[in-house]
Amino acid sequence: MAASLSGMFTNQPPGPPPPPPPGGPGPAGLIPPPTGPRNANNTLVDELEASFEACFASLVSQDYVNGTDQEEIRTGVDQCIQKFLDVARQTECFFLQKRLQLSVQKPEQVIKEDVSELRNELQRKEALIQKHLGKLRHWQQVLEDISVQHKKPAEVPQGPLAYLEQASANIPAPMKQT
Repeated sequence: MAASLSGMFTNQPPGPPPPPPPGGPGPAGLIPPPTGPRNANNTLVDELEASFEACFASLVSQDYVNGTDQEEIRTGVDQCIQKFLDVARQTECFFLQKRLQLSVQKPEQVIKEDVSELRNELQRKEALIQKHLGKLRHWQQVLEDISVQHKKPAEVPQGPLAYLEQASANIPAPMKQT
């Protein structure tokens, strides 16, 4: 995915992925986050992907199994996650800046998107209203059926077992198992 988006965030043409950092794994088997200014060939997508991979690698690191210092592992994981969050914020800022540019250059496009979102929301709410109306009709029918049953005093059996006979008449028959 990053290859298809290469060059999207910089004016650089797509290029090969950056080489792994020198020195191999860092503390607790983790790849240390890059320090210093961003490489001109790296885009935000490349950095986001690399920081995500570093987070994932730190979570599945063999050091968890070997039981090395837990505090060192926690620190390394926290650093990887913080780097990922930082790059994610930078990526979000990039898209927000592009959205702002679009709203200045083509305000009618933003209005069209807003109208489309409002139409979708109206359709969703209309479907929800219909769903609730269906439930309401169902429960109104149930209440009506119950009130009709209670208004019929025609077949009220008399005797010591009358209540049990009436209650057992309302219990559905058990289903036969095959």
